[in-house]
Amino acid sequence: MRIDKVYTRGGDEGQTSLIGGQRVSKAHARIDCYGTVDELNATVGLVLEALKESAAGAHLTPILRRVQNELFNLGAELACETAEMREKLPRIEQRHVDALERDIDGVNDELPALKSFVLPGGGWASAYCHLARTICRRAERLVVSLAGTEEVGLLAVQYLNRLSDALFVWGRWCVLKDGHPEPLWDSRST
Repeated sequence: MRIDKVYTRGGDEGQTSLIGGQRVSKAHARIDCYGTVDELNATVGLVLEALKESAAGAHLTPILRRVQNELFNLGAELACETAEMREKLPRIEQRHVDALERDIDGVNDELPALKSFVLPGGGWASAYCHLARTICRRAERLVVSLAGTEEVGLLAVQYLNRLSDALFVWGRWCVLKDGHPEPLWDSRST
């Protein structure tokens, strides 16, 4: 792929093209879905930067680099309206979901049992994991909504669901590895 020119002026009137050339409003549900996946990917970039100062970085960095590529594949998948076009592009497969489950299991066993809800925080890496998790959940809700009216890849929702779980666990693991106290919800706090 080669991109010589960043601006085309093609979207100046609120329209953009899906993969395959169909023009749609920039407010189209597909655009909202893959735009939110792109926002998630940018936030994963923040997690990666924070991991440079975290004891969890050596383990999580290669995993999150892989996830960034998978999110790009998911964005391309969501930018296609037809199954024929999706078949020609990289897409989310069962192996990606399975890898996330292995990644979760690989660190979850080290974590203390939860006795309360976790608050975002506990260091930059953890806080950014929680921010990414919330954006991932929004992406998941948008893709579920889109799937109610249009065809989407079979594993898109499953992948986002598993990734949000992974980001939660990784946030907790960063707190543990960095030696911070885990911020927990105090329901009696005023």
